[in-house]
Amino acid sequence: MAQVFGEVAALYDEVRPGYPEGVRDAILEYGGPPDGIVELGAGTGKGTELLVGFDTWLTALEPDPRMAAVLRTKFPQVAVITTTFEEWSPGGSRPGLVACAMAWHWMAAATRNRRAFDLLAPGGTLAVFGHKYAYADPGQERAIGDVLRSVDPTVADRADHWVRDDVLASGVWPTVVERRFTTYPVLAKPRYLELMQTFSPFRRHTPDQQRRALDGLDAAIDGPVRLELRTSLVLARKP
Repeated sequence: MAQVFGEVAALYDEVRPGYPEGVRDAILEYGGPPDGIVELGAGTGKGTELLVGFDTWLTALEPDPRMAAVLRTKFPQVAVITTTFEEWSPGGSRPGLVACAMAWHWMAAATRNRRAFDLLAPGGTLAVFGHKYAYADPGQERAIGDVLRSVDPTVADRADHWVRDDVLASGVWPTVVERRFTTYPVLAKPRYLELMQTFSPFRRHTPDQQRRALDGLDAAIDGPVRLELRTSLVLARKP
């Protein structure tokens, strides 16, 4: 499942939203300027767009070669390695920042915190950030939810603070904090339907189910979609 996005790599890069500048500012305020960065599950570089602003060396790990190809084209200055975090063997340099944007759930749950901790230089920072998609219009949110559940009744969101809870529960990090950011991008209906095609719950379904979902959403949505994009940033520090 971690490689389903490669089927729509170009579309993913085009329609997925990036991150507010406040995320980078909060990382800087928490841990200071990092001496080197390793990004986990970098995809096509939606998080990389933010991280290159730190002006330090950056190694990006991405297991899907199709996503990695887009990433290399966008950021030729970044060392892109087509591998998983679990299979990667770091060299001698230890980064001051390990970052992960919208991919923490793809890392092996039993080892992701310990591997990130061990990878960091002393005093280094873990930064896990990502979006939760909600809707500014409650009526629109109900209509969209009804369509998606009619196609797949098992559809469910992760808990709001699941990353924070995961990092805390690992027992690895002595301090853990969370920051929140909310933005309200407006998408024309065709653009929103394209965005829907980049989500893993959509991509794991059969072509018939995908078509039912898109047709149902097209009928249910009247006009543009105003998202309530809730961005969380979980920060932890290695002593």
